[in-house]
This record gives sequence, C-alpha cells and structure tokens, in this order.
Amino acid sequence: MKKVKFLLIIIFFIFLNNIAYSQDEVFFVDMQKILNSSKAGKQAQDFLKKKIVDENKKFEKEMQQLKKDEQDLISKRKTISQDDYKKSLNKLREKNVNYQKRKRDMNNQILGKKNEARNKLLASLNPILKKYMSDNKVKIILDKKYVVMANSQVDITDEILKILNDQVKSINLK
Repeated sequence: MKKVKFLLIIIFFIFLNNIAYSQDEVFFVDMQKILNSSKAGKQAQDFLKKKIVDENKKFEKEMQQLKKDEQDLISKRKTISQDDYKKSLNKLREKNVNYQKRKRDMNNQILGKKNEARNKLLASLNPILKKYMSDNKVKIILDKKYVVMANSQVDITDEILKILNDQVKSINLK
C-alpha cells in the first residue's frame, strides 16, 4: 500500500510539474495591435489613406463633369436630332462605364497595396517572433484573437511591438 501511495505521489508531482512548465512556454500577441500600432504599420496606413483621399477627389471631379454633361444632354434633347442625341447618349454611357471601371481598378489597386503592406510587415515580424521564441525558450506564440482567456502576464504584444519598431521603421509601398 505504501508503494502505491508513493507511486501516486510521484506521478502527481510529475504531472503538476509538466502543467506548470507548459504554461511558461505559451504566450500570445495581439497581431491586430502590432499591425496597426507599429511605426511601419501606421506609415503604411497613412500612405494608403492619403492615396484614397487623392484618388477620390479626382473621381469626384470627374463624376461632377459627367453629371453636368448629362444635364446638358437632357437640356439639348429637344433641340438636336434624334440620331445626334443617341450618339451623344452612347458617348456619355461609354464615359460612365469607363469611369466606373477605373474607379473599381483604383479600389482593387489600393486593396492590393494594403495586402502587400500587411504581408511585408508580417514577413518582417516572423523572424522577430522566431528570435524571441529561441531567446526566451517559448514553444508557442498564439494570436490573441484565438485565445479565449489568458493571464495578462503571457501577453508579449508590447515587447514584440517595441522590437518591431526598433528594427522596421517603414515599408516601401510606392
């Protein structure tokens, strides 16, 4: 009986030790915070916001011109021949379709730049996380959005963010 108790106590301590040991090797980071709050991430966001605003101003001017052309065509409808009206209307429709296509292309281009910036930042972040893991004997780093509940002591977001800001100042998107 003493041997069984002794064996159970040994097994209990082994499992207890393994549980405590594994907790120190799992950490999480808030990837969204890192991507949005890092210097390079902020710089990329500012670049993309400026590009969106500039392009929207151009498209707004063009839209105003298309509306003006439409109003002019409507006002001239009774004064010009039916054939001339149809030709002008078809030209106006072509301009409108071209406008919509260029606007869609611009939006796709900006979305592509956003994805490119994200991928570049993640590519820069990957070696930083690997180095942190090897230096601190970490086995797993999880994204915060996949963690249901955890102690704030296992959140290494601020440490990783500081390292990223020191190593990556900007991302070239031009």
